[in-house]
Amino acid sequence: MAKRRRLIAPDTSELEQLEAGFAAKPSANPFDTKSATPPIAQVAAEAATLNGMAAVTDRLALAQDQGDAARWRDAQDAGLVAEKLPLDQIDADYIRRDRMVEDEEAMAELLESLRVHGLRTPIEVTRDGDGYGLISGFRRLDAFRRLAQTDPSFNEIPAFVRQAGAGQDAYVSMVEENELRANLTPYERGRIAVLAAGQGVFNSTEAAVDVLFAAASKAKRSKVRSFAVVHEALGDLLQHPVALSEKAGLKLASAVRDGAQKKLREALAGAGEMDPKAEWALLEDTLKDAPAATKAKGGRPQQVQRLEPVVAAGGGSILAEVAAGELRIRIRGREFSAQNAQEIVEQLAKHLS
Repeated sequence: MAKRRRLIAPDTSELEQLEAGFAAKPSANPFDTKSATPPIAQVAAEAATLNGMAAVTDRLALAQDQGDAARWRDAQDAGLVAEKLPLDQIDADYIRRDRMVEDEEAMAELLESLRVHGLRTPIEVTRDGDGYGLISGFRRLDAFRRLAQTDPSFNEIPAFVRQAGAGQDAYVSMVEENELRANLTPYERGRIAVLAAGQGVFNSTEAAVDVLFAAASKAKRSKVRSFAVVHEALGDLLQHPVALSEKAGLKLASAVRDGAQKKLREALAGAGEMDPKAEWALLEDTLKDAPAATKAKGGRPQQVQRLEPVVAAGGGSILAEVAAGELRIRIRGREFSAQNAQEIVEQLAKHLS
């Protein structure tokens, strides 16, 4: 009986040698120009070539995607990417506004422009907890809120998210935008400097003017300081402060510095409702009876340093300012009788003796 032979499968290296031999074998027909490479070898070679090309293309695309993503993150961190934010997540009163009055005619034009063309310039906000605080774009935000009452497409507004916080950068951005779009009135400039200093953003009103209006000339900053004086002295009683002309504001500031504040406040407090013209006529009449103003000396404007507020144990807060040759103290949030006030003054006098 014949002995059976055991079949042994060739190893991989032997198969590769056989395949290479077939591929190198010349054609029997010398005029045959067709390749004698087996179809499976051609497919494998083409697949390998395509795979290599695809790998290179994929790596290039990945590098481009990574570069784009990095640039996007940098732009987003710098506040250069506009995002659509829900209106109800934006606090319009995040910082004190510099604009005091709104022109309804101009607002009507803005509403119509938004309906037809949409918003061309996003507002500016900063992150505030779970929401956002408005830095600039109060009118645009107000317009979107009005339009959203009848059109849901205005429920979100494009915004640049800045890393400004509620500090000096936020106030500078707000003032710069309003100066570019529609000049603030002289009174509004002085008022926002006082408010920013009052919130502790700046050490003094003078410092606030220097930063907020850094691009203005020295003469213009001096005028802003004068209107700041008017706001501090009469702002709570004036009915039409933004109607004050530059000449009128400077005249009032000079009178206040020369001691006419009490008379002016008494005149305004005793007056009824007035239009801008009547209010200025009242102020002018009061100034006629005020002491003659002494000519201001030249030199740098008086520097006033605002101290940190101190909370009183029984309630209220004590605010103080130090200027050349004087200390100003104000107590807010408490009711005082004339007797209580006199006792405080006497105690202070004993402390200074």
